[in-house]
Amino acid sequence: MFTMTRREFLKTTGRQAAVAGLLSTGAAGALELHANPLGLPIGCQTWPVREMIAKDFPGTIKQLAAAGFQNIELCSPVGYEDSGFGGLAKYTPAELKKILSDAGVTCISSHFGMDELRKDQAGRIAWAKDVGLTQMLVATLSGPKNPALDDVKRAADEYNKMGELAAKSGIQQGLHNEDFECSMVNGKRTYDVLFELLDPKLVKFQFQVSTIGQGFDAAEYFMRYPGRFISMHVQGWSAQTKKITPVGQDTLDWKKIFTAAKTGGVKNYFVEMNLGFMKASVPYLRNLQV
Repeated sequence: MFTMTRREFLKTTGRQAAVAGLLSTGAAGALELHANPLGLPIGCQTWPVREMIAKDFPGTIKQLAAAGFQNIELCSPVGYEDSGFGGLAKYTPAELKKILSDAGVTCISSHFGMDELRKDQAGRIAWAKDVGLTQMLVATLSGPKNPALDDVKRAADEYNKMGELAAKSGIQQGLHNEDFECSMVNGKRTYDVLFELLDPKLVKFQFQVSTIGQGFDAAEYFMRYPGRFISMHVQGWSAQTKKITPVGQDTLDWKKIFTAAKTGGVKNYFVEMNLGFMKASVPYLRNLQV
């Protein structure tokens, strides 16, 4: 079965060559890149550039801005400490905001780990608020690979409570679809069961487009669950090669996806592939009309 975690994105798409490509990007080109689909800025997830961030966070953000990205999604320095983001802890929230602002990008969203929220959700919410975030996402609820329905109910109950606490602080809690969410329970996708169990007001969803490789169709989900989504992670996908490709150089119907995303409630989107593919996706996204 095809699985595509963030780590596997990087393994399968040639990270090192991509880094070299982005390093050659000039800042002047960024001035020509403007917001497009859904009338939203072109965003990117910083997971694929975590090694660069570990070495030079301000410089990496400037390079992403130069490549045409206007909205940045971070990963928490606590929950992703061992993945290259631990160094962000040396910056105060005010310093992080200035680094992002100086590069000309916005940042309203970040991924957090379930463990860090279990240990100190109030503290992580305070950090998020100080950085200027309005969205706190988790990649997965970290349930078992072969869950029973009770496992799914417990996970949903726990996350509903987290969503309630976040909402009191003006933060929208959200859920990605990876790992546990892609499992099956009682003949149904765990992901679909979670739509039934998670409170629509407290938890929104962030769709991982590359899960098309596991049969998860973005447009179908956006239309099936109107208003339940807040964002999506964007990857191109070739039906012929069964591999990740730059957006616009793939076989996905992006007009259909972005049109459906409006019904789904998507407020922002983040490209998430190796740097070369992300950079190559910008011109297509800049010109896409829906």
